[in-house]
Amino acid sequence: MIRKIFHLLFIGFLISAIGVVFLFLYFGRNLPRPEKLGDLSMSRPTRIYDRTGEVLLYEMYGESKQVLVKLEDIPEHVAHAFLAAEDSGFYGHFGFDLKGLGRAVLTNLRLRTTAQGGSTITQQLARSAFLTRERTLGRKVRELILTLDLEQKYTKDEILEAYLNFIPMGANAYGIGSASFLYFNKPASELTIEESAVLASLIRAPSRLSPFGENVEQLLSLKDYVIGRMAKEGYLSQEEAEEARGREVVFSKGASDIRAPHFVLDVVEELALTHGEEFLREQGLSIITTLDWELQQRAESVISTMAERNASFDAHNAALVAINPRTGEILALVGSKDWHGDPYPKGCISGKTCLFDPKLNAATYHSGRQPGSAFKPFVYATAFKKGASDTTIVEDEETDFGIWGGEQYVPQNFDGKFRGPVTLREALAQSLNIPAIKVLVNIAGIEDSIQTAKDLGITTLNRPLSHYGPSLVLGGGEVRLIDITSAYGVFAFEGRKASPFSVSSIKTSTGRVAFKRTPSSTQVISPFVASLITSILADNTARAPMFGANSLLNIPGVSVKTGTTQEFRDGWTIGYTKDIVVGVWTGNNNNAPMSGAASTTVAVPIWSAFMKQALPLIGN
Repeated sequence: MIRKIFHLLFIGFLISAIGVVFLFLYFGRNLPRPEKLGDLSMSRPTRIYDRTGEVLLYEMYGESKQVLVKLEDIPEHVAHAFLAAEDSGFYGHFGFDLKGLGRAVLTNLRLRTTAQGGSTITQQLARSAFLTRERTLGRKVRELILTLDLEQKYTKDEILEAYLNFIPMGANAYGIGSASFLYFNKPASELTIEESAVLASLIRAPSRLSPFGENVEQLLSLKDYVIGRMAKEGYLSQEEAEEARGREVVFSKGASDIRAPHFVLDVVEELALTHGEEFLREQGLSIITTLDWELQQRAESVISTMAERNASFDAHNAALVAINPRTGEILALVGSKDWHGDPYPKGCISGKTCLFDPKLNAATYHSGRQPGSAFKPFVYATAFKKGASDTTIVEDEETDFGIWGGEQYVPQNFDGKFRGPVTLREALAQSLNIPAIKVLVNIAGIEDSIQTAKDLGITTLNRPLSHYGPSLVLGGGEVRLIDITSAYGVFAFEGRKASPFSVSSIKTSTGRVAFKRTPSSTQVISPFVASLITSILADNTARAPMFGANSLLNIPGVSVKTGTTQEFRDGWTIGYTKDIVVGVWTGNNNNAPMSGAASTTVAVPIWSAFMKQALPLIGN
């Protein structure tokens, strides 16, 4: 019996061995052979275009962007940072590290992030340099074969040097040589410990963690983690690690060969999230976006000119979004007044103390900002859904709405006046606060108003319902500029919601369509409610008592609403026709107040100037 079992086990082992050999022979045929590691390069870059496919916005991973370095020419701490972050057992394994894989899994579960990868440096080189992005058993076997081949043919130092020269580092950078110039404007030989740790941190998600994007704080947090790993592996003393953590990291202004930078970087990050980082590195991709280059140029020019004027009102930044409300196509997006500018004041901390932060995209900022009275149309739309009309009367009078936020809530209108009985048309057109709160409390309801806003596309009202009170209608909940602009597009599109998007199609180097977006929409409010809001926001006669008959808001056929937050921290203007909706935000990145400047002073002039230029271009 024992002999029979042994015989069966032997046969099973033999069959398995033959199967493994077969897999190696089958998947190993026609594999690229890594004969010259120094010759590795990308031959066909990925290109991002405007909506016509003729204006090149950005070129990623072009061959000319590689700056090769020799291992002996860079400081030891550069290599140590990558070894600590990616493969601390590199010099002790034969290409695979099961212990390291287990440690990476446990670390990532503990940190709830991808701070460590499970693949060795040799595996990453084999995958990035020689294989496609497909996720199949065949590719894993090919990766295994190539990894063993590399380990057999080359020394560890040769493999590490090739890895440091070829690994994708985001933006236009392959390898640490090009990344060092791109992010720090210096050769790799001059990288500091903390700068080396930043580059090593980028490996996990170079597009999402770009120093030029919105996730800089996460990148810097990972930098500190890598420095800690360097100390744990004995590459640094604890004192050296603490000093490195405490030193400020100063990034360069970024590439100058990029058009519509905030828009393009959003496209890159979105594709990295939806298709994977490796997808962006597939050679020869052509990405057609929704951007209207003519409108984008007009938007950038208007923002640049008028945002400088706004500095006299202590409003140091501005952003603009333009969307086709019928399709959701993002036609123009400007995330700051000058992407290439210097943060202000000098030495400020991004997102915390900067009045002006050029790289932070204020158009899509994930936390949002309070919209002031620009939120009112959502509340009025909710009231109209419940049976109110534009002729419904409310009293504009001093009103105590009870205790809210620990004190009596007795709001005032912007001009401090009371008008007595007013219609809802007059109340919304003139942006009267007290009638708006009465509409919220007595007709629309807080919960239903929030739901309406969410239905129309507001994504940031996610706090418990108890957080929101009567001030909701005055902008007591944060929104993103891109969301509220798109939400106003629902009014323009007769109650239908077309979610905003930026990529129309993607083709491979062979011309195969890898992705194509078909615009779609959903009815979220009735056409009647949408047309009623549109009518009120275009009614210059109803608006005139507050804003004047000849204000910059008065563009025939255009519906528009303004918003100013408490202490003049934010100024908003959102307006639309059936073919375009444009939103503008003005203020300071650190939420510092402007010097008494309402939206009519800082946001409306930008919106009006751009809208007047845009309408002829889109056929209105």
